[in-house]
Amino acid sequence: MVHQRKSEENARVGQKRHIEASWPGKQPEDQLDHYLLESPQADVTHTDVWRVLRIQSEFVSGFGSMAGTGPAIAVFGSARTDPNSPYYAMAQRVGSRLAEEGITTITGGGPGAMEAANKGAADKDGISVGLGIELPFETGLNASVNKGLNFRYFFVRKTMFVKYSQGFIVLPGGFGTLDELFEALTLVQTKKITSFPIVLVGSEFWGGLVDWMTNTLLAEGTISAGDLNLFTITDDPDEAVDLVLRAHQEHRKVGDLAKGD
Repeated sequence: MVHQRKSEENARVGQKRHIEASWPGKQPEDQLDHYLLESPQADVTHTDVWRVLRIQSEFVSGFGSMAGTGPAIAVFGSARTDPNSPYYAMAQRVGSRLAEEGITTITGGGPGAMEAANKGAADKDGISVGLGIELPFETGLNASVNKGLNFRYFFVRKTMFVKYSQGFIVLPGGFGTLDELFEALTLVQTKKITSFPIVLVGSEFWGGLVDWMTNTLLAEGTISAGDLNLFTITDDPDEAVDLVLRAHQEHRKVGDLAKGD
């Protein structure tokens, strides 16, 4: 059953309850990820021990807030996607279709394609989740998020995407989108996760990457031919949703059969 969208006021209150506010104008050296990843300093034995506890608390907070999310699909795409772009309209349609099917939409909570997917879901009274990240140039979650969290650490946030999604729909994007895509492909390839559909939207955009995978990675033997079947490409946002839903339903049937045995 699709949860009813909160009023705008209640949504904002809910966000304040679950989200630590982003810091507009934050400098790179002010981010906790920056401190974690920089070269060890003289006080490393003191600071890193406490940092582990902060990381642990972020996992606990994320698990607790996301536990009741229900069936969900993560939608990725560029924060720079213009509202007039056809990819913005595609992302919005994806969010709308997922909401109509009773599926939660999870995005990175930012502008561009993420905003479009969240808007599509929220406009259909669906659950519109945003998992934000602390960055010096981000100003918080987009207005269409009705359930949100903001993370300090990329790796904690990425765990939430994979743990609480039953598949990924990936629209055109930059380094962040590619990072999320290849993270999922690696997890599926190594069987860390199973029955996890990955659909790329936009054949013109993704075609060059697939050609490179085929003509370079496969040709050099760094991947196998079957690895190219770990994802599907389409130009139809409705087909993208149908593909992930079909894979999810087939997985549930297999699970039900296994329980019956």
